[in-house]
Amino acid sequence: MNYDTFIIKYAEIGTKGKNRYVFEDMLVKHIRRRLKGLGDFEAWREYGRIYVKASSGYDYRDAMDRLTKIFGIVGVCPVHVIRELDIKAIGEGCVEYLKDEYGEGRHTFKIRARRNNKAFPVNSQDINMTVGGDVLDALPEYSVDVHNPEIMVDIEVRNEVYIYSKVIPGPGGLPVGTNGKGIALLSGGIDSPVAAYMIAKRGVEMEAVYFNAPPYTSERAKKKVIDLGRIVSQYAGVIRLHIINFTDVQLCIYENCPHDELTIIMKRCMYRIAEEIGLKNDCQLIVTGESIGQVSSQTAQSLYVIDHAINELPVMRPCIGMDKQEIVDRALDIGSYETSVLPYEDCCTIFVDKHPVTKPKLDRIEESEKNLVGKIEELVRKAVDTEEIVLCR
Repeated sequence: MNYDTFIIKYAEIGTKGKNRYVFEDMLVKHIRRRLKGLGDFEAWREYGRIYVKASSGYDYRDAMDRLTKIFGIVGVCPVHVIRELDIKAIGEGCVEYLKDEYGEGRHTFKIRARRNNKAFPVNSQDINMTVGGDVLDALPEYSVDVHNPEIMVDIEVRNEVYIYSKVIPGPGGLPVGTNGKGIALLSGGIDSPVAAYMIAKRGVEMEAVYFNAPPYTSERAKKKVIDLGRIVSQYAGVIRLHIINFTDVQLCIYENCPHDELTIIMKRCMYRIAEEIGLKNDCQLIVTGESIGQVSSQTAQSLYVIDHAINELPVMRPCIGMDKQEIVDRALDIGSYETSVLPYEDCCTIFVDKHPVTKPKLDRIEESEKNLVGKIEELVRKAVDTEEIVLCR
C-alpha cells in the first residue's frame, strides 16, 4: 500500500501540561526540516496528535529513516485515510487496508476504534462491532482475538478517518532545542558520540569540539570525527564542530609537566577551551563520554581534579554509570560504532604515559601547572583563534 499520511506518536511530550504546545511546535518544526528535499510534505498538530502528509511522490524508506531518527517521536504510523465520515465507508476501507497490507490468509485481528469526533453518530464500541463484522464477512479466513491478536487495527475518527496497524519505533526523548544547548567533547572513540546522542535526546541542542594534533594525528583521524558528528547529527540536527589544532599546547604540557600527569593536565586544558567556546556560543553545559573507572583519567579522583579546571559550565556525563559493553551496544544502535573503531588515533592517545597517575591530587596538579604560566597562554589563544568550524549535517 502506498501511504501519503502518517500519524506521529509521542510520549513524554504529553506530560508537559500547559507547555506541551511548545514541545509539539518544536517537533513539527524538526519534522518539516528533516523531510525537506524528499518531497512536498505538510506537518501539523491538532487534538493531541501530529500528522505528516505527502502531497507528491516521495521515497518511503528515506522518509521513514528520517522520521524515526527525530527525538521526541516514539512511533510513526502509516495510515490509510477514509475521507467520508460514514460507517459503511469505514468498514470497506478497513477491508481494503487489511487485504493490501496482510493478504487474505489466516489472521487474527482486533478492531480498536476511537471516536474523537463526537459529531459522528456511531460510538466507539459500535464501530468495533460493525467494522469487525464487515471484515469477517469479506475475509472469512480472518478471526477475532480480543486478547492476543496478530493484527491490532486502530481506527481514529476525526475530521477524517485514519486506519493503521503498524507503529514503527522512533528514538523517543524530547525535541532538540527544548532544553538549552551544550558543547560536547567529541573524539574518535566509541564513548563521546554516544554521550552527545544521549544528551541531545533530552532536548539539548549540540555543538562539539574536537582537539586535533597534526602531524601526530592524520587527516583521516579528523575526517573520522567529522563523520561521527554527521552520524549524531542525523538525530540531533546540525552540529557545529569546532576543530582546535592542539599540537603546540600538548607539546608545551609534555615539555613542562610530569609525564604521569600529562593526561590530567591536558584534559583540564581541553575543558577550559571547551568552556570558553561554549560560553561564546550560548551553551549551558559541557558533555563528555567518560565512564567512571574505564581508564586512568576517569577515576573518581581524576574526574574531581579535571572538573576543577573550569568555573561556570556544569559537566554532563551520560555514560558515567555504563560499562563498556553497554556503551558499545548503544553505539551499534545509533550507527556510530563502525566509524568509531576505525584505526585512526586521536590526540588523547598520542601523549599518554605508560604509568599515568590514577589518584591525582588537585594541589599537586595545580602546582605542576605553574610550570606552564607564561608559556601556554599564547598557544591556547592561537589554537582557539584559528579554530576550524565544520557543519555536521
